[in-house]
Amino acid sequence: MGDKWRGAKSRDAQSGIPDLQAHVEFCQRAEACDIESVLTAFGFHRPDPLILASALGVLTTKIKFMIAVRSGICSPALFVQQVNTLSALTNGRVCLNVVGGHTPAEQRGYGDFLSHDDRYARTDEFLTVCRAFWERNGPVNFKGAYYQIENGKVNTPFVAADRTGPEIFLGGSSPQAFELASRHAHCLWTLPRRPDDLAARVRAVLQSGTEVGILVSMIARPSREEALSAALAMMAELGGSARKTQRDFSRVSDSVAFTSTLALAEENSSNWLTPWLWTGAVPYLGAPAMALVGSYDDVTEGILEFAKVGVSQFLFLGWPDVSEMISFSEEVRPRVVARYNAGPKHLLGASQRKETEVNR
Repeated sequence: MGDKWRGAKSRDAQSGIPDLQAHVEFCQRAEACDIESVLTAFGFHRPDPLILASALGVLTTKIKFMIAVRSGICSPALFVQQVNTLSALTNGRVCLNVVGGHTPAEQRGYGDFLSHDDRYARTDEFLTVCRAFWERNGPVNFKGAYYQIENGKVNTPFVAADRTGPEIFLGGSSPQAFELASRHAHCLWTLPRRPDDLAARVRAVLQSGTEVGILVSMIARPSREEALSAALAMMAELGGSARKTQRDFSRVSDSVAFTSTLALAEENSSNWLTPWLWTGAVPYLGAPAMALVGSYDDVTEGILEFAKVGVSQFLFLGWPDVSEMISFSEEVRPRVVARYNAGPKHLLGASQRKETEVNR
């Protein structure tokens, strides 16, 4: 499962050897909490996300696996074949988290020397080819700047009761990511801002018919005082070395999502963007540490405020994940559902999904 404070250690110091039993227990707990899906993330410091999901998929029964993928690592035809095989083994319990990469040095380690913008251009072609295979309208032929496919065939179809291909969640905060999500994705994954700021940023994505989701951490406790105490205790435990790790990472990253969120956290005069959206851990644990912090009612309010501006998917992280996942399942989600049932029906979707990471 990884370290208690995800992101506090440098990636070079982390092991990519999976603890299969711990992962299985986590996924079983997620199933018991009615979590819809878990993310298997990508990086040189992690196990391969697709292979890990395959192992976990045959050892679980309900949970869906959101597999992170970067274009340029393998051919789109091979990737479709792998994803379709996993769908056949798990009865369709697979979806995709498509990301562009966040550090040129790591990309070069995989043999990828493209710039940030060129990686998104290549991802456009990658998804065009993948979708052509999933549409199954005969052999796939494609000629672009990055890929050329001639009479491509994959005899393993995507196996699911209700779809011919996986849901695609495209991550990013750059204009290129927003445009790509509008063209290819079912949902844009982005990082939170104040709800009104976020609404302006994602308006065009929503107008395209693509959903918007946010990746956000959570510290939910019975009272606001207990949540603040937990947040401050975490800050005290982390110390300056974790902050240096994130600054070092930011200097070599070309991810708009990561660098802009760290800048927002460090330049803001307060650790709070709203009464429940806290940036205090971002300089220590990275951009995904932007957190909903407060009582169960406070966190519920935060979720619903995002839902009001069009956010319909939530990928939650926690410290530690299992405790926050249980709190979400037992305390936060019932409040969200109750508020939804009592209020305007435009909030549909706010309580329908919770993902969390299964590897670190």
